[in-house]
Amino acid sequence: MGRAIGAAVAPMWSHACLASEYPVRPARIVVGFPPGSSSDIVARVVAQSLSARLGHQFIVDNRPGASGNIAVEYVAKAIPDGYTILFMLSSNAINAVLYHNLDLDFVHDFAPAASIDRLPLVMEVNPSVPTKTVPEFIAYAKANPGKINMASGGLGSPQHMAGELFQMHTGVQMLHVPYKGAAPALADLVGGRVDVMFDVLAASIGFIEAGKLRPLAICSKRRSPVLPDVAPLGDYVPGFEVTAWHGIGVPARTPAEIVAKLNAEVNAALATPDMAATLAKLGAEPAPMTPLQFGRFIADDTEKWANVVKFAHIKLD
Repeated sequence: MGRAIGAAVAPMWSHACLASEYPVRPARIVVGFPPGSSSDIVARVVAQSLSARLGHQFIVDNRPGASGNIAVEYVAKAIPDGYTILFMLSSNAINAVLYHNLDLDFVHDFAPAASIDRLPLVMEVNPSVPTKTVPEFIAYAKANPGKINMASGGLGSPQHMAGELFQMHTGVQMLHVPYKGAAPALADLVGGRVDVMFDVLAASIGFIEAGKLRPLAICSKRRSPVLPDVAPLGDYVPGFEVTAWHGIGVPARTPAEIVAKLNAEVNAALATPDMAATLAKLGAEPAPMTPLQFGRFIADDTEKWANVVKFAHIKLD
């Protein structure tokens, strides 16, 4: 009986020891988008910091495809030992309610480890649109239902979903014009071929500063230091808030000690001036959270987009 008890306890003891010593070998941060994307850039900054802080390499593993779903499914099925990490982002929460054929539950199949940053979106129009404020835009849109062209990076993209959320809150009707990526959508907005777009501020700030786009509102709760004179959209449309976000998560059942260590190290890195400066160059702000707070944030974000998908009758397979 003693040997039997010892045999049962040994794996548990070994598991606990491995968790307390983590990491003892290189780990991978899986990114669902190709090298050079904004997500890839942030992931590499985080990987470099974790490598320096923990003494083992954290390697970025790009697995693009299916709007990031390939990476999500890959990590969900990985061994829950902390060595296969998902680089999470806001589109994962959207995809969780947008696609009906996913073989996982994004909220329950992952243990959120650390929130990294927030990237504000901006509601912007081509200067030819005869509105300079959000109330003017709403009035103009209601007077011209279905005649305002709203560009996005594709069906179900963050730009699309932000626009649908705006329509849900205000009752306006715009014509959605999806593109194969945010870059061509932004180019056509600057060129005047479409009227309005809800895009990541970092991608648009150059055009705004050059006077080629007119910002109507920031989509985050607070004003952006980059555009201090532009008010939050929530000031005009109560309850409206959309920010892109990044974080890291691991498969469910990963030891809590590993999750806690990843959280502590990422939060410590976010507190350094170098990390804050690096994120600022990308238009992002550090957003440290505990694992519990980050988990609640993801659940709330997913629920928000589920309501928008239902409102807009969006269906993807």
